[in-house]
Amino acid sequence: MFVKSIDFSRYSSIKIGPAAEVLMLEKGEAVPAGRFLVGGANNLLISPTPPPLMMLSKDFDYCRIEEDFLEIGAATPTGKILSFAKKHDLAGFEFVAKLPGTLGGMLAMNAGVKEYEIFPLLDSVEIEGRWIPAGKIEHGYRYAKLPGIATAARFPLRQGYDETLRRSLLRLRENQPKEPSAGSAFKNPPGDYAGRLIEAVGLKGYRQGDMAWSEIHANFLVNLGGGTFDEATELINLAKERVRERFGIELEEEIKILDISVIGQ
Repeated sequence: MFVKSIDFSRYSSIKIGPAAEVLMLEKGEAVPAGRFLVGGANNLLISPTPPPLMMLSKDFDYCRIEEDFLEIGAATPTGKILSFAKKHDLAGFEFVAKLPGTLGGMLAMNAGVKEYEIFPLLDSVEIEGRWIPAGKIEHGYRYAKLPGIATAARFPLRQGYDETLRRSLLRLRENQPKEPSAGSAFKNPPGDYAGRLIEAVGLKGYRQGDMAWSEIHANFLVNLGGGTFDEATELINLAKERVRERFGIELEEEIKILDISVIGQ
């Protein structure tokens, strides 16, 4: 293990966060307790006082074919996964095009686009040295209850990379804002859309300091240049309050908020 200083105001996709000392885990080392695992920081809102953090080192950034399986390290960026699938004519990974982050983050939240998700592709996940069949891991829409830190995953080999599918899925994401954000702020409630609810309560485009609910897609919290953690959390809480009062719906965050005062709650 070694420690690396990371400035999350530059590293995170929403461009908010402190410079923090992050423990880097190397291959073969035991996972330390009491630390929150950070991947690509694409769905994170990190406070000025985060909990102790750790990341997987480059040891976990790989794609390799082993007999009938594709094995991918959890620190592997989605762009690298897509390039590998295209090069080797592998089907199933077309939906990760332009999806930010790493495999580990995708596993932790069962990431996907529309009906395409990562868990249906899986054979098994390596959790702290043990391979666990994907079917034994509870998962659903934008969540997976991983019993520990995922370090790699295996996928059955399926031939037939589909460039037409990749392009059609990319078009579904053309309405996403270009400003820094952490992706969708809230999960879609059953039978509805978080963006529609936020817009219905008058918050589409609503601004607090340098943070705002996007004018393009109301479920995206965007940083307009110098946004802060407090401004972001004020907007999140305001949206939850207004939607609850008007519709009786409790919005659930898809974005992960990392603050030492609330972590573990």
